[in-house]
Amino acid sequence: MLERYVYDVLAWWETQKNRAAEGQGLVEYALIIALVSIALIAALTALAGGIGNVFSTIQGALGGGGGR
Repeated sequence: MLERYVYDVLAWWETQKNRAAEGQGLVEYALIIALVSIALIAALTALAGGIGNVFSTIQGALGGGGGR
């Protein structure tokens, strides 16, 4: 009886450890995605003026692109 109880407790403990490991992996992926997103937003914000100038140059070269 006691042996079966100890076995059940150990089996439960193993499943809890596996769940914690899976959850930890998901949290790590979420943190990586968040950091990459922040880096991309910062980079695009810093380059916004330069990108706008490139499109203005292209628009000027194409004749203004005003109307059709």
